[in-house]
Order: sequence, then structure tokens, then C-alpha cells
Amino acid sequence: MPRAHIKRKSTAIDMTAMCDVAFLLLTFFILTSKFKTEDLVPVDIPGSSVIVKLPDDVATLTIGQKKVFLSMEGEAIRAQTLESVGQQYNITFTPAEKAQFATLPSFGVPIASMKQFLDMDPLKRKELTQPGIPTDSVSNELFNWIREARRSAKALATPGVARKAEAKYEVKKHPPVLI
Repeated sequence: MPRAHIKRKSTAIDMTAMCDVAFLLLTFFILTSKFKTEDLVPVDIPGSSVIVKLPDDVATLTIGQKKVFLSMEGEAIRAQTLESVGQQYNITFTPAEKAQFATLPSFGVPIASMKQFLDMDPLKRKELTQPGIPTDSVSNELFNWIREARRSAKALATPGVARKAEAKYEVKKHPPVLI
């Protein structure tokens, strides 16, 4: 008994749509990814710990080798924090220095040497061993950095209110909140 022969069809497939989808996915993943910042002090997380996604407006302290490093999220918060801490120590920063500081993911430099640190070439800055933020009880710079970062984040997160000029609204004043 002869076997029935099935007519073979062409295996040519139009790959245009497949390439379009691949490039769309690639573009999506590139644009939505967040690059890992370089740690100034290596941090070994235990293998059994659960990694929880941190909120976007968080400040992180990295403590290691008797040094403390601070990292803050948000360029506007970093620039405002630098300006506020500089005012406390009577140091004025140029707009270029504020912009440079706003791009730093983390730092561990005393405020007295911050201007020299910001004026350095970015490649030399990476090679520099940062001394850490001073935490002694006499001039606790770390406390000032954290306080001003919280104030900056709160000041920048305060929503503005827009209303029509002819509309009548009752305005309630709240007492100032101290952090």
C-alpha cells in the first residue's frame, strides 16, 4: 500500500514584524532600566536576605571601615541639600558645583573639602579614597546632612496650589512642621 504524500509548503516567514517587536522590547528595557550605582564601600548582603525595592525618595547610609557614606535619590533634592548644608557652614557653591553634586550617586567627604572634591576631574574623583562624612559628637556633619536632606525632600515634595484669581477659597494656615 503506497503512503500518502503530503505536499510540503514553503517555510519562508516574513521576519519584519518579529524584528519590529524585538527592537520595541529592546528599546523599552533600555529606557526603563536603572543602572546600578558604584558602591564606595563593598557591601556583602547575606544570601538569605530578601531584597525589597526601596522607594524613590530614599536616602541611604553606607557604613563600613569606620567611614560613613550618604546617597540620596533625586538630583533636585541633592542640589538643595548641598545648598542648605553649605549655608550652615558658610560655604557658597556655584551653580556648576551644585549641578556636579546633583549627579553624584553617593559621597563621603567632609563639607570643608567638598569644593575641592567637586572641582576634581570625574576620573580622579573615582580613584580618590573618600574619608567618609564626619560623625564625631563635636561637629556631627552626618546629622546636618540627614536633616537637610529630609527638609529638602519635604520642601520639594510640597505640592503647589493653583486657583483662579476670581474664585473664593478659604485659606487655612497650619503651624510649621519641624523635622
